Amino acid sequence: MITQGPNAGRSRWKTGVAVGLSAIALAALLGASMTTAQAPNAAAATTSTTAAAATAAPLAPTSQEDYVARRVAAIIAREHYRREPLDDQLSSMILDRYLNALDSEHSYFYAGDIAGFARYRYRLDNAIEDGDMKPVFAIFSVYQKRAIDRMRYSIGLLATKPDFNVDESYHFDRAKRPWPVDKQEMDALWRKRVKNDELSLVLAGKKWPAVVKTLRNRYQHVITRIDQTEPEDVFEAFMNAYTLSLDPHSNYFSPRDSEEYKIHMSLSYQGIGASLQLHNDYVTVVNVIPGGPAAISGKLAANDRITAIGQGKSGKLVDVIGWRLDDVVQKIRGPAGTQVRLQILPAGAAPGTAQKIITFTRNRISLNAQAAQAKMHTVMRNGRPIKVGVIHVPSFYQDYDANRAGVKNFRSTTRDVKRLIVSLRKQGMQVLIMDLRDNGGGYLPEAESMVGLFIHHGPVVQLRDTTGRIEVDQDPDPGIFYRGPLIVLVNRLSASASEIFAGALQDYGRAVIIGQQTYGKGTVQNAHPLSYSLFGSKPDLGQLNVTIGKYYRITGGSTQDRGVMPDISLPSLIDVRDVGENTHDRALPWDHIQPARFTVEGDLQPVIAKLRKLHDARTKNSPGYRYLESDIEALDEMRAQKSLSLSIKVRKAEQASDDRALLARENAWRLANGKKPYKSVADVKKDESAGIILTEATQIAADFATLSGPPAAPAVAGGAVAQRSSTENRSQ
Repeated sequence: MITQGPNAGRSRWKTGVAVGLSAIALAALLGASMTTAQAPNAAAATTSTTAAAATAAPLAPTSQEDYVARRVAAIIAREHYRREPLDDQLSSMILDRYLNALDSEHSYFYAGDIAGFARYRYRLDNAIEDGDMKPVFAIFSVYQKRAIDRMRYSIGLLATKPDFNVDESYHFDRAKRPWPVDKQEMDALWRKRVKNDELSLVLAGKKWPAVVKTLRNRYQHVITRIDQTEPEDVFEAFMNAYTLSLDPHSNYFSPRDSEEYKIHMSLSYQGIGASLQLHNDYVTVVNVIPGGPAAISGKLAANDRITAIGQGKSGKLVDVIGWRLDDVVQKIRGPAGTQVRLQILPAGAAPGTAQKIITFTRNRISLNAQAAQAKMHTVMRNGRPIKVGVIHVPSFYQDYDANRAGVKNFRSTTRDVKRLIVSLRKQGMQVLIMDLRDNGGGYLPEAESMVGLFIHHGPVVQLRDTTGRIEVDQDPDPGIFYRGPLIVLVNRLSASASEIFAGALQDYGRAVIIGQQTYGKGTVQNAHPLSYSLFGSKPDLGQLNVTIGKYYRITGGSTQDRGVMPDISLPSLIDVRDVGENTHDRALPWDHIQPARFTVEGDLQPVIAKLRKLHDARTKNSPGYRYLESDIEALDEMRAQKSLSLSIKVRKAEQASDDRALLARENAWRLANGKKPYKSVADVKKDESAGIILTEATQIAADFATLSGPPAAPAVAGGAVAQRSSTENRSQ
């Protein structure tokens, strides 16, 4: 999947991690406008004028953009949960976010440009309300002018092969560095940036003529893209600077990206199954879609960057750095059953780091591919086998059309999970793990219904809308389907409906939650198609998703920002400092409301203390845990890197050192598990860390089953409701 917005919930409520950023080709939306902008010095002005002469006429807003701006402002004023006025304070935030979106690495604008934009700091609120987008396009025109200057300068540098023996460094992370003051400082920055591009290709095995050809095509592609920018691209970038200044999940889709959103919602596409966005000239993976080729392979991860694409098993890899997002999307898409190869710069890796090539077979993502799956694991305890059932739920789904049509056996998460529990019971299951890792949400009523399989009856979640009105959603099916020991496994990518499910079972004292702190997405979005009928025609004006409410646990605390804290924490390669609601500066805050009245079904705190003690003792000297922790340490070191050496000798030595460390980690794990060690890093084909967490989860489950005694008798829906009643709850 290529774009992602909130997954459909009920008529009023939506759930899911609303990314929406794939619609915002922000950092590299280089368009066709070239207007005169005063450079910091005469030399810069001369270069800019020459560049501008070769480009199309300046872009300007149309009456459509002006109308949509007013319409968006009106909807947000009426519906957005913050109820924050569009005033000078918000105008200042919007300007900063717009500039950061255009030049997040401070590599295009001069300090003088930024100073000049100060005249707009407290005027953008009026511009939006008045439908006057001229200031927005004026800023964008300066950005385009600077961008084309840099591309032409970069192409000029390719005429001379640099000296890769000089010991100098390139600081690639410039997000907090000041904008260059003059052309001399800007040229020095870009000389090193281009040299790093050149060195990276040399280290990848390319000869100098091939390096020059690849980079000339890359930089020229950016210039070509400048001539293809449409007013809606500029407008979309700015509107999202506005909506994202309110919260991370309100976003505007242009008419083109609104169509992509519809494709996502209907699952009517054929590709690899990944949400993408454009960030600093790299097409970057936001997340992988459950049931798609990328998710099934397990080889593509959030924040991986796509640097080249090849068709089939042996088609030429085409460099796509600096391409428009929709152009990259078209190269990834193709007929089901065909293959596509992606060259990937791993998440967190510095530009120039060794890359990997992954082959995917394109396929249509269907409900079947996203369906819950079950597997039985056997764990030995005190000389006897413990049967641990694991049900993996990638998302919360329902065949809504079949349900509306009255189809008796329509597909849904709850129905599938019930069927799988019955199957696992027949195999002798003694304890159940519900695996919700990477489950970003989905159809809210299914999450509520699935909670009902494990409790007798009661409230599941509370929802408060913009007006302050609170709804309490109940378990729709009185009775309990499974009453045995239950564990819910989550990670940082478990979000929205997953958090509602895990939080409810934790609050009822019905399940032990293990894994990572969850994402913390506790807001609700409503979709507004902006098209209107005028004299029989219906122009497509795009779509606005606006945050209209928040979710609250039955204990009264929101899932927003904090997510669900596990009872037993497990390590993960996902860094909570980079992923999660609280990494967004304008995320809505955690708060609480009155708790709902509900029946506590058990006190698991004593058993959790025992499980945690057994877990700590088991993992203290575990080879698997040592392997996973060493992987996390290596990733942390890579993420902390802010600069690169431009010496080929140093870079080769660093790569050799990284390869030795990787080989040592892999072989330590293999030897501890009785496997033959690898001879070289080229032999490493699979990340062994993927199964370590699930293995430990089954160990915790086996302990839980042992501590709980013999399995409870099977329960069926409609059983008696427990009589113990309380409104006491666990603090969050």
